[in-house]
Amino acid sequence: MSSHSHSNSALGRFVNEFEETAIAAILGVMTIITFINVILRYVFNTGLIWGLEATSFLFAWLVLLGVSYAVKVTAHLGVDAILNVVPPAGRRVLGIVAGLICVAYAMLLLKGAWDYWANFANLPQTTGRWFPTGLEEMKRTSYRAWYAVVDIPMPEWLRFIEDIFNEEPYEKLPRFIPYFVLPLGMLLLLVRFVQATIRLIRGEQESLIVSHEAEDAVEDVAHMNRED
Repeated sequence: MSSHSHSNSALGRFVNEFEETAIAAILGVMTIITFINVILRYVFNTGLIWGLEATSFLFAWLVLLGVSYAVKVTAHLGVDAILNVVPPAGRRVLGIVAGLICVAYAMLLLKGAWDYWANFANLPQTTGRWFPTGLEEMKRTSYRAWYAVVDIPMPEWLRFIEDIFNEEPYEKLPRFIPYFVLPLGMLLLLVRFVQATIRLIRGEQESLIVSHEAEDAVEDVAHMNRED
């Protein structure tokens, strides 16, 4: 069963509200950019050149942040056919096993996300084939901090990062900024899976998926339509 918050502490409520606000803000900015672009294109025969690219990056942020948030509130859909035919103790064991598998999978995703993003941020990649065992030695010539996006202009208030990551001024927004959502999103996903697995072990949660709530919601809507 889904839940909107697993923490009653002040910090937990703040984090929940921050995440929900960030996701809503990203969705709102995407809508505004798209709306403005449509008006400019069909009314004034112009448009925001960087609008499509910005919306694409914002959509990636929305998805990757939303994945971890959905784990936290147990909103991911799943198949519970096996869970429904085993006793409660068996469901708990299967839930814990699934949680541990998800934790391992999130660790693999985090390593891959960091290694990909590090190339664009002048940071070392991790060592180890599957799981990180350390950091590689810095080889500045192999990094790509000078890579920039195609259309989004470089904001003036971010010029201070040029001395840190690049030897020349950026004409466009450096790629490591929008790409940062990759390690951030995977780190949040790992944290959420660890938290969910701990709740499963403690018996505070029954599974990682939303179970039959989605089916019940569809049936309720269908029933309301039949009554109308």
